[in-house]
Amino acid sequence: MLSRLEQAQQQWGGSLTAIDNWLTERQDVLVGYCQLAGLPPFDQTDKALPKRNDIQSFCQLLMDYMSAGHFEVFDQVVAQCKKNGPNSLALAQRIYPNIAKTTDFGLTFNDKFADINSDETLDNFDQSLSALGQFLEDRFELEDQLIEALYTNHS
Repeated sequence: MLSRLEQAQQQWGGSLTAIDNWLTERQDVLVGYCQLAGLPPFDQTDKALPKRNDIQSFCQLLMDYMSAGHFEVFDQVVAQCKKNGPNSLALAQRIYPNIAKTTDFGLTFNDKFADINSDETLDNFDQSLSALGQFLEDRFELEDQLIEALYTNHS
């Protein structure tokens, strides 16, 4: 996921401020995800579950990222795709429902873990985090398709 982000930043960086900001937020989400999951370079030596504050911080990053996508970037991308013709618009209309599914999963993850008060609610945290990682990977791929369509037809 991190290498895909680097490619996206290199390919589309500087093309549109909203996309630049969004890719920066994506990076923040990925770093937070890697920290929670104990992925390199954030290996956890004690293999304990993350601290409540770390989970809450990550959930806030995740919600900020998804909100920016839905309320800022997607509207601009879809509007530009409409201007670029029926093929771009058809792509946006085909991809958007799949992105919405990933948003639903992110919201569910947030609802389950953002306000945890005890270790009891962390029973399935590892499985939920792993599933979230897959949904994020799928989402990033879909978002990149939209950005590519916008970039190709706009630049």
